[in-house]
Amino acid sequence: MENNPGTAVNGTPQTTTYDAGIRRMRITATAQLSPRYLIFIQMGINNQSFISGGGTGTGGNGAGKKAVFFFHDAYNEFAILPAINEETKKKNAFNLYMGAGLHSWNGVSRLTNASSNRMLTADLPVFNFNTIEVSDQFARQMGIFAHGEWNRLAYRVNVNKPFATNLVPLVNGSALDNNKSGKLSFAGYFDYQFFDTENRSSPFLAGTYLGEKRILNVGSGFYSTKDGTLTQPQEGVFENHDITIFGADVFTELPIGAKDKEMSLSIYSVLYNYNFGPNYIRTTGLMNPGTADPDFTGMVAKEGFGNAKYLLGTGKIWYTQAGFLLPKFSDKIRIQPYVTYTLKDLKALSETGHFYDLGTNLLLDGHNAKISLQYSSRPLYDAATNTVFKRAGEVIAAVQIYL
Repeated sequence: MENNPGTAVNGTPQTTTYDAGIRRMRITATAQLSPRYLIFIQMGINNQSFISGGGTGTGGNGAGKKAVFFFHDAYNEFAILPAINEETKKKNAFNLYMGAGLHSWNGVSRLTNASSNRMLTADLPVFNFNTIEVSDQFARQMGIFAHGEWNRLAYRVNVNKPFATNLVPLVNGSALDNNKSGKLSFAGYFDYQFFDTENRSSPFLAGTYLGEKRILNVGSGFYSTKDGTLTQPQEGVFENHDITIFGADVFTELPIGAKDKEMSLSIYSVLYNYNFGPNYIRTTGLMNPGTADPDFTGMVAKEGFGNAKYLLGTGKIWYTQAGFLLPKFSDKIRIQPYVTYTLKDLKALSETGHFYDLGTNLLLDGHNAKISLQYSSRPLYDAATNTVFKRAGEVIAAVQIYL
């Protein structure tokens, strides 16, 4: 990674850093205890690198070891109106499933419900998970949910209890996450499947089917919670703000060309409208090893150090990804180049941000065994003017094994 200016890694000033790590590791278990009742559990770790992700192994003998293992999902589900009629064995036009627990049946967009093992790109953009690691646990909240299909219309809705946040804003500062009043959150996502339908028994939606389906889906969704953020317009005077998020998207995957070549084009585009309160903004740095170099005297980025970048905030984000599965030339290896573009028009910044990814997948066994190589470019902002003063890049090589 090309570090933001003024970065130190493990106490040493570095302009570039090489790292290796485990981005995601998951163990899942589904118990279908009866034809209508199941339990789903997913456990694992995230973001363990040479310096980050450490649990009990972090201390005087070094950082990064023994990453924290936790539950991602833990929920029950009951089929009120199952997808398949138990007597006729035919598909019902309308089906309804309800459940409760720590779950991933999210609202807002397809990408907010993205599968992490069937992605088009080397990684997800993360802003698709609108409350990630603030009032949720790695994009999950606890509550009740319902999902199903009505002919070609798929739906999912939930009522959750967001995890508690208690950040205190500065006087005349930006809105911060503080939901002390403990209001519930409400979310939903609805999409219409024009061509082939997808398996919706799992909350996770594929980024690409590698040409195995002919897809055209158009969807829209929302997320809202009252009094989710807080500002301090005057000393000792606090004001609550509602969080309201809307998304609209389209996903298509079309086999193209001669059948024996097995080529396909995959495109996804989504527009988000975020409102977290006045000038709310968040940064992120995936597996970021960087901290401030106290001896650096040049211009530093407002985002912070390492590979930190502005993630999301009050404003609009438009994201598009496109991939092309090249003609088949082997029974064992397929190649799928892709490109993404993100436009972030955030109220707290004076200049629109443009983010780019360019990569390719080397598919050894579809999504079950693949290697992804990706270059990403991000803008960096000047703290004084809130405008872009330079760009930085990052190269990711990812190996995925999925059993």
